[in-house]
Amino acid sequence: MDQALWEKCVAFHGHACPGLALGVRLCEFVRQQLGTDYAPDEELVCAAETDACPVDAVQAVLGCTVGKGNLLYRPTGKTAYSFYRRSTGESFRVVARRSQTPLSQEERIRQIMTAPLEELFTVTPVKAPMPETARIFKTLTCEVCGEGVAEHMARLQDGKVVCPDCFRPYDR
Repeated sequence: MDQALWEKCVAFHGHACPGLALGVRLCEFVRQQLGTDYAPDEELVCAAETDACPVDAVQAVLGCTVGKGNLLYRPTGKTAYSFYRRSTGESFRVVARRSQTPLSQEERIRQIMTAPLEELFTVTPVKAPMPETARIFKTLTCEVCGEGVAEHMARLQDGKVVCPDCFRPYDR
């Protein structure tokens, strides 16, 4: 990976760390596998199973973002990512291999940045079908707090439209 791209990721993330290095290499791997680069829209979709450091590289390098609708968070606590290429239907899941070797932060970054990609990642089939494209939802007004809430997140309670923060669940 070139130095300018690494520096772009560090600037986006805020600091250099092994997790960001892993994310940069993940992006290198995805670019090789799919022959794709930065996604200006939803051409490439990433479903991340973690909200940790590597996800920032996915945003900076591949252009997958929550706001555009092509970065989804599916919390499993695993350093795993499913990628989908809309134009071809190609998809695969990438899981980071864990290294048990004790290293300093600088040594770990260097190890990640120089290791062959096949030593860093395992590829498996995706566990979910390709996500639909992002939808734009009508905004409703919560009848309790008065704030706008996307229609698909609103709830009915006592005959009123309420946002998730004002909703009182009944779960006894």
